[in-house]
Amino acid sequence: MAGAGMGLVLAGGLTTACGPEAADASDAAGTPAPGAGKGGDAPTTPPAGSAPRALWQEKTAVGTLGNHEVLAVVGDVVLVAGDPLVGRSLATGRRLWSLQDAAQPGARLIMGGETLYLASGAYDGDLVGLDPATGEETWRSRLEGRYSQPRPVGADTERVYVIAGILEKDLSSRTNVIAAIDVRTGKAVWSEKRDTGTDESGLTSAVSGERLVYTDLRKNLTVRDTTTGRQLWTKKIGRADFERITVHDGAVIVADGRSLRCFALDDGAERWALRTGEFDTFNGPTVIEGVLYASDSAHSLWAVDPGTGKQRWHNTEDLREASVPLQFAKVGDTLYGATEFDRNGGVQAYDARDGKLRWTFNDGTGSVEQWYVVSGGDERLAALHADRLLALPAV
Repeated sequence: MAGAGMGLVLAGGLTTACGPEAADASDAAGTPAPGAGKGGDAPTTPPAGSAPRALWQEKTAVGTLGNHEVLAVVGDVVLVAGDPLVGRSLATGRRLWSLQDAAQPGARLIMGGETLYLASGAYDGDLVGLDPATGEETWRSRLEGRYSQPRPVGADTERVYVIAGILEKDLSSRTNVIAAIDVRTGKAVWSEKRDTGTDESGLTSAVSGERLVYTDLRKNLTVRDTTTGRQLWTKKIGRADFERITVHDGAVIVADGRSLRCFALDDGAERWALRTGEFDTFNGPTVIEGVLYASDSAHSLWAVDPGTGKQRWHNTEDLREASVPLQFAKVGDTLYGATEFDRNGGVQAYDARDGKLRWTFNDGTGSVEQWYVVSGGDERLAALHADRLLALPAV
């Protein structure tokens, strides 16, 4: 979940006997961008320095911008967390299924194994598991009203991890818990109360083997054992980390002001720290294929060895007048970045070997909304900008 950039993160329609709304014949093909090829066309490499054209684009309803798990590709299906929740073919843009009221506001696309986990859109205190290929409900929790509005923060093949309020006798909720739900029984296997006054929102989290890692708005970095829920350690970081954290090889790496900091998952020992300029700050890091990538407020891009913190390359030239990427994907020798809020931003392509900028794709809408990008195999990317979902060739 932390390395790939995917959310590898109920509805009224699913609480009845009816299944997902089927795609109708009029929605059989994606609508290409102006000048783009048909959705099924094979990607072609554009001239040097030129951005490719979109293979297709579709309007989408997005209600969860602000987290990094709003867009996901599972197999050949691309998902966007919004209302309705829709699954589309990555190859053609064709709508495969649609669910009204499936994703609550602020939902994250949390994948565990081959199941997509969401809080029930019926606000009944349940969690729901969906088959991302069909939209069909395949799993439901059995929490029996113990918690108030449980929301998934991570998953693996055995458990779904949630944050939830504790219901008092008067039905109020003044404290909250981190809990693990067994995917076989649907029941909580452990539940750990958090400190009084902690917020249920603002968590950034990742699951890695037997460790659940999260930051919160009180500037805490916390690691728990996924089997027992026992808190292994917690420590203050320099700022509330609203951004991505990443786990790799038994360590968690966070952006902490002007530093990237790496801590051992087992005991919290700091393994290394890398600093940018005195008045600059790092954005949230991502590890892909054994390399850590991060941008900073000085408009530069870093590639770092996640085990040692040693710099592999540092591009300080190409982004001086450009928007910086906040999210990353990689296909072959090309690194793709989705930029922050900027009407001149977009999806950027870099040579992953030296960090040189190759091209920037912009949809020309002038919208200042943040961009998102995930890889979809060896040939395609899925990109999201405002209410536009696009497929780009991975060239």
